[in-house]
Amino acid sequence: MNVKRLVQFAIMMSLINVSNLIAGPEKIQKYIMIDQFGYRPGDFKVAVIADPQFGRNSEDSFIPGSVYEVRTWDTDEVVFTDSIDVWNNGAVDFTSGDKGWWFDFTDLTNEGEYYIFDRENNAGSNKFMISDDVYRELLKAAMRVFYYQRLNDPKEIPYAEEPWTDSAAFIGPGQDTEARFVDDKNNPATARDLSGGWMDAGDYNKYVTFADSPVHMLLTAYEQNPKVFTDDYNIPESGNGIPDIIDEIKYEIDWIMKMQDSDGGVLIKMGNIDYNVASPPSSDNRPRYYGPKCSSSAIAAAGMFAHAAIVLSEFPGLEKYCEELKIRAEKAWNWFQNNPHSFNCDSQEIKSGDADKYPHSQKEMEVISAIYLYALTTNEIYNEVVKNNYMITAQFYDTYLSLYFSQHGDALLYYTTIPGADEKAKKEIIEHRMKQGFGLDIFDFKPRADLYMAYIPGALYTWGSNNPRAALGSANYDFIKYNINEDRRENYLRRAHGILHYFHGVNPLGIVYLSNMYKYGAELCTDEIWHDWFSNLSEWDKNPAPGYVPGGPNFYYNGSRIDILTQPVQKCYLNWNNSVPENSWEITEPAIYYQASYVKLLSKFIASD
Repeated sequence: MNVKRLVQFAIMMSLINVSNLIAGPEKIQKYIMIDQFGYRPGDFKVAVIADPQFGRNSEDSFIPGSVYEVRTWDTDEVVFTDSIDVWNNGAVDFTSGDKGWWFDFTDLTNEGEYYIFDRENNAGSNKFMISDDVYRELLKAAMRVFYYQRLNDPKEIPYAEEPWTDSAAFIGPGQDTEARFVDDKNNPATARDLSGGWMDAGDYNKYVTFADSPVHMLLTAYEQNPKVFTDDYNIPESGNGIPDIIDEIKYEIDWIMKMQDSDGGVLIKMGNIDYNVASPPSSDNRPRYYGPKCSSSAIAAAGMFAHAAIVLSEFPGLEKYCEELKIRAEKAWNWFQNNPHSFNCDSQEIKSGDADKYPHSQKEMEVISAIYLYALTTNEIYNEVVKNNYMITAQFYDTYLSLYFSQHGDALLYYTTIPGADEKAKKEIIEHRMKQGFGLDIFDFKPRADLYMAYIPGALYTWGSNNPRAALGSANYDFIKYNINEDRRENYLRRAHGILHYFHGVNPLGIVYLSNMYKYGAELCTDEIWHDWFSNLSEWDKNPAPGYVPGGPNFYYNGSRIDILTQPVQKCYLNWNNSVPENSWEITEPAIYYQASYVKLLSKFIASD
């Protein structure tokens, strides 16, 4: 064979090789919406096909063919075929502004990489996977956000990924290792080491009361599914024989311990007193201050210490640590009982967010703390508090609102499993949840409630709507865990599935409500979040660290963007991070409580080894 023939042969072979790499549909149709990561083999699998009618994408139109296929991504083999179903007789879902169809391919259970194909339109969906382990790496990414939220630790290779690296922040003069009391700023005698802990949200401040929700949710997530949490999340503690979720919780608890005085009182928060933020965090040289001891922070710490002592006691080497947590929990409880219950304790000079709680909220927190203290100590003093007050919690007077405090519902259900718990209280807690499961629109699966199968009431489309949405998924799963209304088990499971898939792209915007998840298989993510580190003035604008959960659609948004204010509730979202007057923090700011709520839901769909 001469040289010319050799060249021709090489070119031909290279073209064959390139053609083998071409996979999936020739034309992607974004309105064929699937979980962009995929599904487990035995799970419900329903694609939503949308035709926008109202809102920001109303000029788009898509009319699907009547028969859809599932094809293998690499070989284009048809492995499943079925007709699509018109949603709700062709009605428009006014929460999304769309009408649509469902394509149910639940019966496809073989593992592999696939796409959905519309023959009549010669268009298909993006790639998705079917695998038992499809969500395992997502759980790691979502948990690693807490590592990125650590404030005083360096973010260095190999634990941090490029370009999300930074040296230790707020460890300079007058900062977290020697913070001063906000009401006595010029007195060096007030300096104390308050280093450690997580940034609460998009700001660089740390709050004890705001830690209450994520700490309890993460502890509950571990308690309910311990085998899914492993020791390989690539954080500094990985490989120490303790699941990394526990290491991360302990990192926050260690900081809360520093916030407690010897008399049991607990400082409410610490941080900056102005908005002159610098990015990255290590470049911020502002002095740091702490607030006073407050009843709300004391009762919050009591519950967190007690709950952590229960969960962490199973790990060898943490016995003395858990004994100290027990002592601290009871000290915080006693301080709360013996000091005035103020709800104006936080002057808000430390920016931003009022960290104090109203009196009724503090009473609810007292019940929750009493549950864990009783489980830890078997002291009847705590049991009496629960018996006499469990019905004041939001689960008994406002189920919708209670989704913002899902740790309270978790604690009540946990109480029903404690030896010695009051039988009347246990019975009423379970019976109340049973009635909710039959009578409320947020539980059970109702096909006409939401085209995207993730219904939440309109009142919950407010600041941080992704928090109660994820909590609702977990709450539906609670019916399964606690064997409540067992004849409706499949419906509760469908609700939980639908909400998880909503986070992963089955929503009116076709967006994954997690930041920068492209390497995990996502096609459209939350590319901009309101975060002081990843601000629009920083090099990380449009490129935040992976896995952050933003606040979500907010129908009650107060900023100046008319293109948000005029949307159907599910489309009151925008990928952007602008400041005043646009106030993007009302929509795209992440927070450790949104994060924990999503982690808790996702952990229910991880195969345990």
